Amino acid sequence: MTDMRRTLLWVVFTMSLVLLWDGWNKHNGHPTLFGAPVAESSAAASAAGAAPSAAGVPAVAGTAGVPGTTSPAAPAVSEQFTVKTDVLNVTLDTRGGDIVRVELPKYKDDADPTKPVAVLDSAGHHYLAQTGVIGPNGAQLPTHLTLMSVAPGERTLKDGQDSLSVRFESPDVGGLKLVKTYTFRRGEYTMGVKHELVNVGSTPLQPQLYLQLQRDSVAPAGGSSFYSTFTGPAVYTAEKKFQKIDFKSLDKHEAGDSPLHIQHADDGWVGMVQHYFASAWLVKDGSPRDFRSAKLPNGLYTVSMLQPVGELAPGATKTSDATLFVGPQEENKLEALAPGLELVKDYGWLTVLSKPLFWVLVNLHKMIGNWGWSIIGLVVLLKIAFFWLNAKAYASMAKMKAVNPRIQEMRERMKDKPQEMQQEMMRIYREEKINPLGGCLPIFIQMPFFIALYWVLLSSVEMRGAPWLGWIHDLSAKDPFYILPLLMTASSLLQVALNPAPADPMQAKMMWIMPLAFSFMFFFFPAGLVLYWVTNNLLSIAQQYVINKRLGVA
Repeated sequence: MTDMRRTLLWVVFTMSLVLLWDGWNKHNGHPTLFGAPVAESSAAASAAGAAPSAAGVPAVAGTAGVPGTTSPAAPAVSEQFTVKTDVLNVTLDTRGGDIVRVELPKYKDDADPTKPVAVLDSAGHHYLAQTGVIGPNGAQLPTHLTLMSVAPGERTLKDGQDSLSVRFESPDVGGLKLVKTYTFRRGEYTMGVKHELVNVGSTPLQPQLYLQLQRDSVAPAGGSSFYSTFTGPAVYTAEKKFQKIDFKSLDKHEAGDSPLHIQHADDGWVGMVQHYFASAWLVKDGSPRDFRSAKLPNGLYTVSMLQPVGELAPGATKTSDATLFVGPQEENKLEALAPGLELVKDYGWLTVLSKPLFWVLVNLHKMIGNWGWSIIGLVVLLKIAFFWLNAKAYASMAKMKAVNPRIQEMRERMKDKPQEMQQEMMRIYREEKINPLGGCLPIFIQMPFFIALYWVLLSSVEMRGAPWLGWIHDLSAKDPFYILPLLMTASSLLQVALNPAPADPMQAKMMWIMPLAFSFMFFFFPAGLVLYWVTNNLLSIAQQYVINKRLGVA
């Protein structure tokens, strides 16, 4: 039974190494052990930046044709300008009235802390927010490729000013004029986008409005080779809930294949997800919409909503309002914006445990005021919750350590009689009232909670740039002096010393090598994660030492 317990631990350790190696391959674009090579974006497509290919709209909306010309009233070339609020720097392009860059001044760039982080970007990589109109049977109408004129006005939110607006107007394309008005508000990561569709022709039109996010498959900077979070499109509806679409699935998807996500609904939103930040197009529930995602011929990817406007008579105008969110994954604020939007925060497969743990962490932070001490407080609460379960586990291991000399002597004496040796070992365990799996079961019961806490700390943007103590200025970055990883290594080795030694000399050596190999990874982990493990180790050591001393095996 002792061998069984160690075998289980070896399986956990080996699978951890396999998954970490697979994550390393995935992060670097190499073939993974469980699937095809990770898709890479086209460098040429990213560099082109400003205008996607004409195939963009057909791929999204399923219609043919994008206007190739505009009326003489349109500007000869596109221009870009930046709108600044207290929380957003938004660069807009007169080509389609697209948003081509969004910076968040309150969050610093990983590569250059003197600059704000850019979520949407058409320069470093390709990530845009676009809208436009398409018609049936390939009718040419204003799209995200149409050059538009922009009305003069303020471009910076002044002190005491709550909002400002920017108005774009397209020329007449196919008898339709599109007026697009952005509204920016103080303290908000959302932008109101009003679309006015004006039929300036002499025949009725059947336009459809599309709201689209387009990007390459390059993960944001600042990630690690030892862990990865989801980057890619997402669709949410009340019927199917949150559906992630990875880039590899879009690479392999062909016409006629089963849809990767829901296609039609009267509610829901589309978004692009990455570590810490997200973007999403939101519209009011109750209006029909189609959901589309695709890989374009130029190597880019799109996710979009397509909304029918209904028949538009000559001279008539119809208005459609939408909201674009581009910002941090602050869970409570996302919940207030739209149903299910908080799910862009990737908790992995243990969301049901991660959400309440995050709630506890947030409330600890409200009392303590420091995220590092809040992490320590949460680990203390978990150790208190599992105190008696851990006590039984450590008591079992202490008894194992106490009888270990007898077991080793017996194994040496009966090494040529394995069946009798096993029977004798079980007799000793019965006499001493030892459950060989007693130290293992409590660990497996607690493991989901600590894995859930791991994902809470990994995915919470609140940790980004948050200081703890002295040399730790950012809990989302690795320890600059590796003090916490060294403490993690030392505490792991001390735990081995407190545990009963395996009778097999080779197993005994490996029990010392395992924590060293495992601790190596923590030199590259965010400081907040290492702090959580160090705290857990130290509390476990303290409890185990007290129990060992009480049972006379310290």
